[in-house]
Amino acid sequence: MTVNPGHIPRSGEALPDDRFLDREESWLRFNQRVLELAEDPALPLLERVRFLSIFSSNLDEFFMVRVAGLARRMATGLAVQSASGRQPREVLERTGTVAHELMLRHAACFRDEIRPALGKEGIDLLRWDELAETEQERLRRFFRDRIYPVLTPLVVDSAHPFPYISGLSLNLAVIVRDPETDATMFARVKVPPLLPRFIEASPDRFTPLEDVIAAHLGQLFVGMEVVEHHAFRVTRNQDLEIDEDISEGLLQALERELLRRRFGPVVRLEVEESISAGVLELLTTELAIEEGQIYRVGGPLDLGGLAAIADLDRPDLKYPPFVPSKEALPEDASVFGAIRERDVLVQHPYDSFTTTVQRLIEDAAADPRVLAIKQTLYRTSGDSPIVDALMSAAEAGKQVVVVVELKARFDERANIAWARKLETAGCHVVYGFVGLKTHCKLALVVRQDPDGVLRRYCHIGTGNYHPKTARLYEDFGLLTADAEVGEDVSALFNHLTGYSRQGSYHRLLVAPHSLRSGLVQRIEHEIDNHRGGHPARVRVKCNSLVDEVVIDALYRASRAGVPVDVWVRGICALRPGVPGLSETIRVRSVLGRFLEHSRVFAFENGGDPEVWIGSADLMHRNLDRRVEALVTVTDRAQRDRLIELIDMAMDEAAHAWCLDGDGTWTRNTPPPGGTLQDIQTHLVRSRRWRTVDG
Repeated sequence: MTVNPGHIPRSGEALPDDRFLDREESWLRFNQRVLELAEDPALPLLERVRFLSIFSSNLDEFFMVRVAGLARRMATGLAVQSASGRQPREVLERTGTVAHELMLRHAACFRDEIRPALGKEGIDLLRWDELAETEQERLRRFFRDRIYPVLTPLVVDSAHPFPYISGLSLNLAVIVRDPETDATMFARVKVPPLLPRFIEASPDRFTPLEDVIAAHLGQLFVGMEVVEHHAFRVTRNQDLEIDEDISEGLLQALERELLRRRFGPVVRLEVEESISAGVLELLTTELAIEEGQIYRVGGPLDLGGLAAIADLDRPDLKYPPFVPSKEALPEDASVFGAIRERDVLVQHPYDSFTTTVQRLIEDAAADPRVLAIKQTLYRTSGDSPIVDALMSAAEAGKQVVVVVELKARFDERANIAWARKLETAGCHVVYGFVGLKTHCKLALVVRQDPDGVLRRYCHIGTGNYHPKTARLYEDFGLLTADAEVGEDVSALFNHLTGYSRQGSYHRLLVAPHSLRSGLVQRIEHEIDNHRGGHPARVRVKCNSLVDEVVIDALYRASRAGVPVDVWVRGICALRPGVPGLSETIRVRSVLGRFLEHSRVFAFENGGDPEVWIGSADLMHRNLDRRVEALVTVTDRAQRDRLIELIDMAMDEAAHAWCLDGDGTWTRNTPPPGGTLQDIQTHLVRSRRWRTVDG
């Protein structure tokens, strides 16, 4: 079907006001599912450790961005009632309550389950007093040689104000007494962030870095009595605020804002539960925070550092080794010949990123027949072979255009460096639109083929051009030489780099212009098909489902009797299974070894399924404030495979979580004497679904 970019969704009968779940609590429930993996004794032990680390890092970002953003809007009077019907203060209070519960559960999992289990496997995480004397002596030398030179104790008195505490830094609050005057003073010692979070005292025996520092405070405060010391950590607002209308360049504005980011207001104070009332009161006063922003947990703090423990060389405590398939593009054949012959659908990490997407760019850079390469870069790795290939192509005289998104959250600094490096090599670097992030994943290679035809070879993906995360993130990519796709991608690049106002495309849906309306129109088409007695169904796989317009369209489809299946990794504001509203809607979530990251939208279309993949999640920011692209998959076998994958996740026998209408997620349990199918394990074992591609 064709899409009308100006399509207005049908209003129909009124929908209930309480039809949306709160997005902030839904995100916390996603992180709860991560925690449930850490709590699962059936998983390899070091993978459970990794999930503990991921939970901690996820929560840090949640506070830095979501909680901080809400607090900032409330402070400026810009906060409004959420779609769930909660007032801003209610959202903040509920968020704090759930976050407190999860942080305590996270600490208990480490203390009561993970730490003892590691000990049984010969990996000990010990506090200072639990170390042997020989280990303490070794760490005394380590402190003298490696830690002491970089420490800077900062005392607070009439001449020294309370020091600035940087976001996510781990610190020791120390009370010292002067034996001559009996006066007590507060001092802060910052735990060096570039040293290992857990220090190896002896093989496979570790202790927190702050414990080593605490044991040697006497060397920092010579002649003073150390009365007490406590670890604490603050989280600050780290979301960027950029005025893109100012006259200075975006790159310079970002660099200035990155410096300012370190000084954002505090939104969370983490302290060990053993902290004294006096020290806590001092921190609370100096940091200007409220009681609800204080999080007391059993130590140690900052368990994101457990990632280093998860990386230990103990394959017996990890997932079995996995080598991605290289069969998608035969190594002995021309990448251009293979793509010219047929569309190639790849799924990472099951298909090798290196021998498919990366190979396309590297071969294009080296091929004398290639005239131009155009690519979007949202995130990439520190030693990116993609960037190296683009620079090589430019240095070889090819026209290379790179759309770099400088505002990719927490990658801004890296992307600034890449942009300058690419420009130096002779690439044309474009920073996208004012007010929009360029989030689409596109690559275009223009080649003069041996038959004399100038062809365009394209990659449209659901994930970033990041070789490292491509081994951990599940994503799809379509490699095609289809003329219509080539024309579409060329037009979109012209839109990104120039001033064209492309209104419609052959095989793309593009945000912010036509993506939401295109999806809604297709949902309404399924309603019409169902009412006309034709096959109708909607299947969605995404990271987040928040957009109210799309959710309301799904509700209307459900009321009409259309079956709707939603596979969502993280946030879901839709209430499934509500009588009279969403009885035909099912929502599932799959978490596991790989991060489910792809976006797939499938419509039954009267028996001739229409399937789209691309970069867009169903969120306001993606549909209104980003340039996103979906491409339709036309090969029937590939469409069937994508539909089959979603159906596997929706099966009651699959390892997944099911969402209820009240926002509760329940993990599937195996039937008596049976097992659940782990989709990711199944895909690892099946490797390449070459039978459906060839």
